[in-house]
Amino acid sequence: MASLQENRAKISARIWQSIAESNIEVDSIPKDQLQVLVTSIADGVLVAIDEMLDDIGLPARTVPTTGTTTDSTDSEEKVLWEGRPFLSLTEHYTVTTERIRITTGLLGKDRDDIELVRIEDVDHKQNLGERMLDLGDVILHTHDPSLPEAILRNIPDPVAVHEIIRKAMLESRRRNRFSFQEEM
Repeated sequence: MASLQENRAKISARIWQSIAESNIEVDSIPKDQLQVLVTSIADGVLVAIDEMLDDIGLPARTVPTTGTTTDSTDSEEKVLWEGRPFLSLTEHYTVTTERIRITTGLLGKDRDDIELVRIEDVDHKQNLGERMLDLGDVILHTHDPSLPEAILRNIPDPVAVHEIIRKAMLESRRRNRFSFQEEM
């Protein structure tokens, strides 16, 4: 699966090729302004493709939640957030009150579950291009031996998702009376 930067580069290259094939004189436009224009068009195309993928019934990028904590007497698992990486057909993420589920595959499916109490730390990162599109990665450091680090790639509004996961993790620890002690 191509990364966001690779897709942007492919679309930008095709835009440059189309400009060259059109025989339209663009020498009067300064190179830096022309580069900004091509990059803006590429980003617009990426957003339009993502919206079209949503329109054909692929999982929504973000499902709003009514709250991130549950009543301690309520043992039913609730979905707090669902999403998929920007322009991905093969990955889907679900955050519930008990676990984080990472599903990959188009025809065959592979599913990894990370229990919230096993998460050690949650981080997020965004580069400049991702910040412009409000995309980023959420990195989960876990005590799970089969998946010590999981990355939710290119998700919309990574800061909000980071907070949803952090609050759900703390609530799960409180609900299960789980604590850990760091060694110095």
